[in-house]
Amino acid sequence: MSTEITPFRIDIPQQQLDDLRSRLDGARLPAPLPGDDWDTGVPVHWLRELVDYWRDEYDWRAAEAELNRYPQFTTEIDGQRIHFLHVRSPEEHATPLMLTHGWPGSVAEFLDVIGPLSDPRAHGGDPADAFHLVIPALPGFGFSSPVGDSGWTTERIGRAWAELMNRLGYERYGVQGGDIGASVSPEVARTAPDRVIGVHCNGGPAPIPRVPLPEDEFARLTEVEQDRVRRIEAFMHEEFGYIAIQSTRPQALAYGLVDSPVGQLAWIMDKFREWTYPRNVLPDKIIDRDRLLTNVMFYWLTGTAGSAAYVGYAQRGSGPWGRELVNSGVPTGVIAFAHDIGIRRYAETANTITHWVDADRGGHFAAMEEPELLVADVREFFRSLR
Repeated sequence: MSTEITPFRIDIPQQQLDDLRSRLDGARLPAPLPGDDWDTGVPVHWLRELVDYWRDEYDWRAAEAELNRYPQFTTEIDGQRIHFLHVRSPEEHATPLMLTHGWPGSVAEFLDVIGPLSDPRAHGGDPADAFHLVIPALPGFGFSSPVGDSGWTTERIGRAWAELMNRLGYERYGVQGGDIGASVSPEVARTAPDRVIGVHCNGGPAPIPRVPLPEDEFARLTEVEQDRVRRIEAFMHEEFGYIAIQSTRPQALAYGLVDSPVGQLAWIMDKFREWTYPRNVLPDKIIDRDRLLTNVMFYWLTGTAGSAAYVGYAQRGSGPWGRELVNSGVPTGVIAFAHDIGIRRYAETANTITHWVDADRGGHFAAMEEPELLVADVREFFRSLR
């Protein structure tokens, strides 16, 4: 197996962009269902306007240039091509930190936190809080594709991430993530507890409680915790369909999403509306439209709807109610935003929680929705661990 690290630059052929425009020109949208609201999925009237913006105003080349300002590389680990950003801080003694995204995200999630985390001096912060950043794309996501085999559980990804940090020469480092990244990051610590100085998660690491809870157990929870349990129950009843499809028939789903940019856009926007905060506000009023579309472009341009679904959710035995998790003993910090469902008393059964913040705002896509709050919490957590 080669351990070579190869410089990488995003350079999408113009033919692909012309093809996208042609597809958007000829897109066939469905007739609106009664009410045309979010209860049945993405409303046609809202998506049509976003499609028009994507076709006529969004500038991929500008996004590509922004991404290419940061050094990028690829390497092969355990038979899988991995694409990653490696942003060295100008501060010599900065602490290495790995950031891991989730689904339906990408490395573009972190664009608004790269500067403040790597160069706090230039962003009104304390240079002692600086980080060298490593931001990999999960196997099967974006340019970490195609996916080679079926075994990419969060545990295996954690081992791969530890190997990546080893190749980069980092002996002591922190890890951070949300969504799938909040499951992968503790696995890095379980793989290399002597090297990982701290684990930081937005949303909370596994496990989460199985629902429904026994009445006596539910009664012992705080009001905030009870609200999170209710939202877990609501999710299982109202939103679990996408997981059922992605974890059982990702290939069948992929045919539609890799062939239709409107289909890919709608599939991702449905989740951004459900998981941003507050829920009743349109996602493009919370996160900049161009940033939303750049994230979608990572899926569209690489044709990775199927492999991202496959790697992200076909993980038998490694989910929040999967195998029994071993506590690495590594200090773990959590910021649970208003939309999140992490509950400390359950997370503590498999993690050494030393820092927990319940925020009264923000949603699932923390680095995109509340970058300043996330940056501040990451800095605070790691200050005593450097």
